[in-house]
Amino acid sequence: MNKQKKVTIIIADDHPIFRKGVKDIVSENEKFIVIGEAGDGEEVLSMVKSLQSDILLLDLNLPSINGLEVAEKLREAKLPTKIVILTMHKDEALFTKALDSGVFGYILKESASREVLDALQSVCNDEHYISPALSSYLVKRSKKTNSFYDEKPSLDTLTQTERKILKLISEQKTSNAIADELFISLRTVENHRQNICNKLNIHGVNALLKFAIENKSTL
Repeated sequence: MNKQKKVTIIIADDHPIFRKGVKDIVSENEKFIVIGEAGDGEEVLSMVKSLQSDILLLDLNLPSINGLEVAEKLREAKLPTKIVILTMHKDEALFTKALDSGVFGYILKESASREVLDALQSVCNDEHYISPALSSYLVKRSKKTNSFYDEKPSLDTLTQTERKILKLISEQKTSNAIADELFISLRTVENHRQNICNKLNIHGVNALLKFAIENKSTL
């Protein structure tokens, strides 16, 4: 039997002790493997271009080239690597700039030990992950940038199961966690997610998560 291909990770942070801590957390799941570590922006750019890891865990405060610039340069290079920001900063402006640069996740270092594996799993499922502590920023961003909030689609079009799934999404649960909780397959969850998006006319990066958080009280 062939072993499942591991998801490759690069960790970029200028503090070796923190990198080791993150590597230890990532290594708890055999699905993931750390294939590189970098301590400054130029080094991580070169490493990602060379190794093209599946995911990059990226600090914002890097010497030579900061994390935001790294994310923008990698986006311009159209590399397949998905970026998850791992930072101590709760600044809303930085959060907004990071999402504008196309990152797949944004985790606070203070909660990294609890959230890194969840974030990596979400990204593997082509889902975006935002630390729950920053969900208010996501809501404010969605109000400013998504016109569908002006004419909110009716939740009445959703089935009972779809509403349950939307509620769990609003709690920032991954598709795998939702599947386990509802005793259904991952593919079924993904089909429900797509049906919800179609019914509510939701499109774009993070749009379903934004909608779920915004409407959490009515679910």
